[in-house]
Amino acid sequence: MTAAQIDHLVVAADTLAQGVAWCEQTLGATPGPGGKHGFMGTHNRLLAIGSPAFPRAYLEIIAIDPGATRPQRPRWFGLDSTALREAVRVQPRLLHAVARTLRIDEIRAALAELGQDIGPVLAAERATPGGVLRWRISVRDDGALLSGGALPTLIEWGDVHPADSMPASAVSLQSVTLGGLPAAVLRALDLGEVQMDAQGPALRATLDTPRGALQLSSAG
Repeated sequence: MTAAQIDHLVVAADTLAQGVAWCEQTLGATPGPGGKHGFMGTHNRLLAIGSPAFPRAYLEIIAIDPGATRPQRPRWFGLDSTALREAVRVQPRLLHAVARTLRIDEIRAALAELGQDIGPVLAAERATPGGVLRWRISVRDDGALLSGGALPTLIEWGDVHPADSMPASAVSLQSVTLGGLPAAVLRALDLGEVQMDAQGPALRATLDTPRGALQLSSAG
């Protein structure tokens, strides 16, 4: 039993409509509904991509919600970055991976000892048709991602996981590769099926899709 495993991949988009169009054109699948994160000023759409290697995994297309009040703090996943905002105006991009764990405080402390400050663990929730989703998630005060996004955000779900109510899709996650993380950090994360590449981009993901095998990269 690993300490953590890939929970979901984050694709940043300029708007949700743009993100949905990208998903349909690139993956051959339409993401289902998501929700709003009022305290971060974002909203999302979700697509189940679970596989035997990555059970309950899903794809999150996330964008700044134009109808939300601007939060009093930087948004998560570095979404306020000028460079990222300019990049996603051109097209959505694979940004980051989130790893779920039942040991979020323990892993956070181990990473801090290695000089990796992933930020405090925040309590969050959002309403869904099936009830309220609740989770705890690591978010730096500056909203930034570490190691170019290679170091996953940690999440600890409450009693309900969002993938449990997602319809199955024809897209499945086959491999995840992280680039440039020190060996000691990888041991602290204990991510099981995840591959490592010292020279590659921060994140690569291979998926089986209706359009065939596809590799997405955070390098664009």
